[in-house]
Amino acid sequence: MKIYEELKERGLIAQVTDEDAVRDLLDNHKCTFYIGFDPTADSLHVGHFVTIMTMARLQKAGHTPIALFGGGTGMIGDPTGKTDMRKMLAPEQIDHNVACFRKQMSPLIDFSDGKAIMANNADWLMNLNYVQFLREVGVHFSVNRMLCAECYKQRLERGLSFFEMNYMVMQSYDFLELNRRYGCTLEIGGNDQWSNIIGGVNLIRCKENKPAYGLTLGLLTNSEGKKMGKTEKGAVWLDPKKTSPFDFYQYWRSIGDADVERCLMFLTFLPVEEIRELTRCSGSALNKAKEVLAYEVTKAIHGKAEAEKAREGAHALFGGGADTSNMPTSTISTADLSNGSIGVLDLLVKIQLVSSKSEGRRLSQQGGLSVNGVKVTDPAAVLTAADFPNGAAILKKGKKVFHKILLK
Repeated sequence: MKIYEELKERGLIAQVTDEDAVRDLLDNHKCTFYIGFDPTADSLHVGHFVTIMTMARLQKAGHTPIALFGGGTGMIGDPTGKTDMRKMLAPEQIDHNVACFRKQMSPLIDFSDGKAIMANNADWLMNLNYVQFLREVGVHFSVNRMLCAECYKQRLERGLSFFEMNYMVMQSYDFLELNRRYGCTLEIGGNDQWSNIIGGVNLIRCKENKPAYGLTLGLLTNSEGKKMGKTEKGAVWLDPKKTSPFDFYQYWRSIGDADVERCLMFLTFLPVEEIRELTRCSGSALNKAKEVLAYEVTKAIHGKAEAEKAREGAHALFGGGADTSNMPTSTISTADLSNGSIGVLDLLVKIQLVSSKSEGRRLSQQGGLSVNGVKVTDPAAVLTAADFPNGAAILKKGKKVFHKILLK
């Protein structure tokens, strides 16, 4: 199976500017393509995972990826999907975030010997002459057409600044610059980037009088159409300091049955037929496929050793008999047991499993807290040394977050 057909079989392709031309480009030629990343945080998250995996698939097929970091556009912020103007980041924060992204992408993308390119659009955007830019680039954009784009239509009622109106023009100019510098002929992005991608394709045709192409990927959504990658703690990050490998594993191990095949197709290198065979069953028999998914995605991001540790930790919770030493762990001392006990809310705050006692109280009252497998619905409950058999207790927050407490 050639690479374009594989992308289609996996359900990854949402829209493409010229399917026959893009199929020929990817299947029969070597091309340079780019995917952009806005450095609005210091970690990539699950929402980026689909694009990074697609970048890795195409690199394995012999194509050259460009990871473009938005050091310039990040100072404006993409209005796509936002109802309010994004916070403007300082240059130092953007540089820090870009360095973090680079580190997190390296396990999947081979940047050695020119096999992949890292670029930062600040290199060309920050030194533009405004009047010259308007004359050479701005004339090719229709404001009427821009306002028809979904990303701008959503903002018109609440107000759209001229500042943000520039985002599409700047992203389109990125494609032109990458075409001139590296011969980049294909831009890939999330399905919500279609309008911006079309802008770049048309700009290259106008300025360079040669073809360029765009392709969008389906967003990672669950069976209800909601974006995946959120837990009780917030976003699921690729940085292990923000989302531990164990919590990362547990997120994928706990997804809905209807989402398993799609996630395996989007986020693993397992062959399509193997995935279909794994997901042919239903009910509890589908747990094996969920374990495979959790292991494969954790291995891809955090490495084989961390994936195996996370799997062992999960087996300790659900299968018994395994080592729980790989579970996220905090330690308290007997001195923390005032008069021989500690309030469950005090403990939750101490180990930073909740941000406040009021959050912990709601969690308990709503049935979202368990200690050693027993629900704790009384916020006034206390734990004593007896609740730490063999010096440890297991706390469960919600459906997916587990934490071991050692009493020393």
